[in-house]
Amino acid sequence: MKIFVWLILCLIWGTTWIFIKIGLEDLPPITFAVSRFLLSAVILLPVVYFAKIPWPQGGREWKLIALTGILQFTVNYSTVFWAEQYITSGLAAVLQAMITVFGLVLAWIFLPSERITPLKIIAVMIGILGVGVIFLDQLRVESAMAFAGSVAIVVGAYAAAQASILVKAKAAAIDPAMILLSQMLCGLPALVIYALIAEGSPFAHNWGMRAVASVLYLSLAGTIAAFWLYYWLLARIESTKAMMISLVTPLIAVLVGNVFLGETLPPQTLIGGLLILSSIGLIVFRRRVREARSAELRTNE
Repeated sequence: MKIFVWLILCLIWGTTWIFIKIGLEDLPPITFAVSRFLLSAVILLPVVYFAKIPWPQGGREWKLIALTGILQFTVNYSTVFWAEQYITSGLAAVLQAMITVFGLVLAWIFLPSERITPLKIIAVMIGILGVGVIFLDQLRVESAMAFAGSVAIVVGAYAAAQASILVKAKAAAIDPAMILLSQMLCGLPALVIYALIAEGSPFAHNWGMRAVASVLYLSLAGTIAAFWLYYWLLARIESTKAMMISLVTPLIAVLVGNVFLGETLPPQTLIGGLLILSSIGLIVFRRRVREARSAELRTNE
């Protein structure tokens, strides 16, 4: 079940890239992000109400939710959307894959049971190398703003990793749906204020079918379904394994873009894809093989 959910998350977040690209043709970036999360919150509110899912209790839980909500939704998404005005999506994908590196270190600090091992380090490096190989022709920084955008993506990657680690370490008692909803409620105000000041009234933008369809998909699949499943999964597997999803999504995005948008598939995609799959195999699937062998040995004893 956990492997199935992990693969579903790879597929969902891998396909969000195409809808972000389509939506940004009609909507400014932060307004687009606000619309996505605001709709998600509006849909989730009646769900948690009728399901009688309890809200976070006490100041400690609310401080945790506020901090992780700002890190995950305010910082992470605002830096990504802002930075992609100045850098290529390929460079953004490579830099955002740093989530796994930050996650590896932060897990060692906040989660004593998750040790940094040579195998994990090698697997993460192979995965990032694979992403870099796929987008080799896009790895360029051509201006000061592009450099600033690159730094912003790395900051966002750290914020996303820190949020995930804190949720795993301290939010075990909170339902995944409530974590998502309350995080968005805490993370949205700053984005709303920025969008209104910098991008103007949301009603002044082009809300055609493409924009509406993009917001709907990103809200229902890319936010509600994906984060709900992600927080469920995060509570059940090592954080490093969960965050390695960020290495697979660029590969899926390239393949989806080729199939549905007719984008040129980089010739080195096969090599990069094999490197990514190798890194995933070392971390995500290797333990399952080892556990199966151990169970077989116990059965034969």
